[in-house]
Amino acid sequence: MRMYVPVLTLLAVQAGIAATVTTARDPGVRTDAAAAGAPLAGLTANQTEYFNAGKTDFAAAEGVSDGLGPRMNLDSCGGCHSQPALGGSSPAANPQVAFATQGGGRDSVPPIISLDGPVREARFVLNADGTPDGGVHALFTITGRDGANGCSMKQEDFAAAVAQNNVIFRVPTPVFGAGLLEQIPDGAIIANQSANPGVKNALGIRGRPNFHVSGRTITGQTNNNGNDGTIARFGWKAQNKSLLLFSGEAYNVEMGITNDLFQTERDENGKCQFAGTPNSVADLEAATTVGSTSSIELFSHFMRLLAPPTPSTTDPGGAKSISIGKTLFSSVGCAYCHTPSFTTGTTSLAVLSNKPVNLFSDLLVHDMGDDLADGVSQGEAGPREFRTAPLWGLGQRVYFLHDGRTSDLVAAIRAHKSSGSEANAVVDQYSGLTADQQQDLLNFLRSL
Repeated sequence: MRMYVPVLTLLAVQAGIAATVTTARDPGVRTDAAAAGAPLAGLTANQTEYFNAGKTDFAAAEGVSDGLGPRMNLDSCGGCHSQPALGGSSPAANPQVAFATQGGGRDSVPPIISLDGPVREARFVLNADGTPDGGVHALFTITGRDGANGCSMKQEDFAAAVAQNNVIFRVPTPVFGAGLLEQIPDGAIIANQSANPGVKNALGIRGRPNFHVSGRTITGQTNNNGNDGTIARFGWKAQNKSLLLFSGEAYNVEMGITNDLFQTERDENGKCQFAGTPNSVADLEAATTVGSTSSIELFSHFMRLLAPPTPSTTDPGGAKSISIGKTLFSSVGCAYCHTPSFTTGTTSLAVLSNKPVNLFSDLLVHDMGDDLADGVSQGEAGPREFRTAPLWGLGQRVYFLHDGRTSDLVAAIRAHKSSGSEANAVVDQYSGLTADQQQDLLNFLRSL
């Protein structure tokens, strides 16, 4: 077990004096074996076949002949989702730096990314005419890359966007346990939203699903998202409803690969199209069922059958510290947004049916105040609103917050406090703990 403590504390221990922590510190990324990346226990042989096929496709790198680009952020799902295992979040070393010139590419490394920083996607807040943008602006092009003969495209001017304070970032969200998260009933989310109203009101905690209210799918029922009237739950602003939609959008937006859900190119430059049809769709002539499955369906199967992270019971700080920290997590109010657990509904897959989901999120969007605001709206989630990030797997995560601005858990907690943030009172209660109590709470978080 590891817990970083000041030298004075170590001297006190050596002298036989009861040790106290004078300043609580983030214990750092757990370095034990990856506590995630395995399939759910109890898969059938057929389910395992789909999981493995999806895992292979999720990790595979795409080339120009596969439809990559003409603008993209990277060439594989796994390149972004790799920490601490396939399906995770951004690795410590950013693969986008090497990708800039991979395969003959002639792109420069945008000033918004670095080798020792997180994988990033960039969104512009406003268009040139001052109207809202909010869309992803890909970092790279296929210019000069193998198979892209005759294509010449310029990268966008990210330096100018930074100078104009017009670019914001997102980092990859981990997808461990995503199938369990997908199967949480809407009713359970709403019931949890309504629970403990007095305490939440006193703390200034509100939170709401990412509703889209322009229309009604059933008379008298609010159209919660623009597709089918149910609660969306994936992405930093809970902007996507399902894993299939999440997969299809990412394949097109992050890699430029058109698919069953998104059939047209985002950039239709005729000289830079080297796959004349939608790039990755179901093969209706394939000899096998798995072989006929499109990539976005395989990605979905992989994520849906991916087990949640396994928390540590002893590391960091020891079992007693983690237990105390878990109690403090609730008592200071963190658990009112980072809901420890839900239960899935009855589903078509036994491995996902009526199972606990220990995600530590209410799946609602909350106003996080001025300092975390990104100026971008998605659905009904406004410029200062973000989905409560699930905390399972946090112990082996490198970067925190939607833009990966810090690797320090203490800094991430403090960043929750700013003008207008729903978390202000809870952060104040955390700050009011003794250093030892704060350390216990940090140890608990890093045990997840």
